[in-house]
This record gives sequence, C-alpha cells and structure tokens, in this order.
Amino acid sequence: MIIEPIENFGLSKKQQQPTLFSKIGIVGCGKDGQNIARIASSNGIEVVFIELSEGRIENAFNKLNIVLDRRIENWGMTQGEKKLTLSRIKGSLDYKDLNDCDFVIEAIRAESSDRKITERKEVFRKIEEVVNPECIIATNSTTIIITELSSELKYRDRCVSLHFFVQSPEARICEVVKGLYTSDEVYSKVLKFVKMVNRQAIPVEESAGLISIRLYTALLNEACEVLLEGVGAMVDIDSVWKVGFGMRFGPFELADILGIDKINRWMENLYSEFGDPRYMASPVIKKLNRAKRFGVHTCCGFYKYDENGKIIGTGPLSNEKF
Repeated sequence: MIIEPIENFGLSKKQQQPTLFSKIGIVGCGKDGQNIARIASSNGIEVVFIELSEGRIENAFNKLNIVLDRRIENWGMTQGEKKLTLSRIKGSLDYKDLNDCDFVIEAIRAESSDRKITERKEVFRKIEEVVNPECIIATNSTTIIITELSSELKYRDRCVSLHFFVQSPEARICEVVKGLYTSDEVYSKVLKFVKMVNRQAIPVEESAGLISIRLYTALLNEACEVLLEGVGAMVDIDSVWKVGFGMRFGPFELADILGIDKINRWMENLYSEFGDPRYMASPVIKKLNRAKRFGVHTCCGFYKYDENGKIIGTGPLSNEKF
C-alpha cells in the first residue's frame, strides 16, 4: 500500500512547504528593481521590495503600470495577466518583511559615487539581520565586486552577483558572477532561478563591468570621439549602428535609456579599477552629467523626450562644437 500526504492534493496551501524561489525580495525599486520585480512576478514568483518612503513605493507601482500597459498595447499581455502580475508584488518600508524570502537582490540606485560601496554594504548587513542563513543575497550592480560587498557578512558563501538588462527589458539574458566566497551550491541555485524567469544565464568571472558594461562603455567613448572630431552627426552615428549593424539602439540613444549619470559612475568605477584611458568618461558624457541632462528620465540627454519617453528631437549636443 502506498501512503502519500493528503496535503499535497488539497486546495489549501497552508500546510504545503514552499518551493525554492517561491518568494524573493528586492531592496530598491528604481528602474533596475522594477525590471526584476516585473520579470519575477510575471513568472509566478511573489516579490516584496523595500523602499525608503511611501512616495517611492507609489512611484514604483506607477512605473510598473506604465510598462505593463505598453505590453498590453503591443499584444504582449492581457489585462488579466497584468492584474495577476501586480498582485504578486508588494512594497514595504520594513526590512523585516524580507524574513521569509529565500532570495534577496540589492538593486539600490546610489546617489553619490564615493558612497555607493558603503551604502550597498549597509544594505547587505540589514538583509542578513532579517533573513535565514539559507537565504541567498545578491547584488544587481555591474561595476562593484561581490566579494568586496560580502566580505563583512557572517555567511559570505551565500552571496552572488547578477545583472539583468534594463535597456531591453525583454532581453532574455542575465550575467551571473560567482564571487571568491560563493559556494557552488548557491551558484547552482541562482542559475536555476535565472532559468525559472525564462532567461539565459551567462557565467562571468568576477570583474568590474562584467562583459556587457566593459564593451558598451568603450563603444560609447569611441562614438563620442567620432562626434567630437566631426566625423559624423549624432543621429547618423546612431543610424550606422542600428541600420548597418542591426542593433536595436544606437550608442547615444542607449546612453539616454541607461542614464548618463549611471554611465558616468560606471566609467569612474572602471577607470579606478583598471586605470585604462579607454574607460575614462568622454568630455561629452561629463558635460551632460554636469548639466543634469541624464537622458530619458530627465527628458533630455543626447536626445529630447516627451513624458512617455519617446524621442521628440535632438539634444543640444547634436549641433554643438566642443
């Protein structure tokens, strides 16, 4: 006679053991955090994100609504699927709400380049205080080394780094980095998580900038140099990259999507790490950053944008001589 627990066949889930990655946490729900929350929840995973104020929580949900509505307009989602996706996401101000998560991802937006490591280490410490020892802790940062972020934690072997591609939210790829302390078991679990959310995992050796950011920053700097030399106009440089090479965005358009302020920080980190001039931010990037023309989220960068993020014209640099 075969005897099986009746709870497995019941409608109630109260007595059932939660499966791996049934609920994840995200600290920081800016553009990166919103992207991760949407991807996870649309694949059946419950999400709780931590923010600093009710206003930021409300803003995160507003942005998520906009993104999901665009998917509905493009026949990529139904109204019912949107409601189900949003129903799995919860915002909170209290780190204690992460206590039943088995995976927590730090995705804060550092406001100051000289404090970003300190801020992220503090976030890691707060997460460790409330989660169980088996909970995996990750960062979505691309230019900060996970080994350094996890070096002061009690359970350092459960920390890992991963990078979702915000510039193309539907890009089915994710860079995954194993740190010096990361255990093989934890790394294997994270690879399973990436597969669960319908992404291809790209294993990357620990290095500031990973693969994606090191390639892109060098490309953007060269595009800026071509613009400075007057070899071609900004729009034409983007067209060569999009039409000639079949890329979705040109280097300048992509910079606006990612955020000039964010790119400037990336370049500072890479130049500090490698000391290579190819990673030193171009005067074009520095000029836009100082002017707080950060791209889409300020409606002006290399291009000008409307409130929905659509290009309505070129920015001041298209005809400006340096």
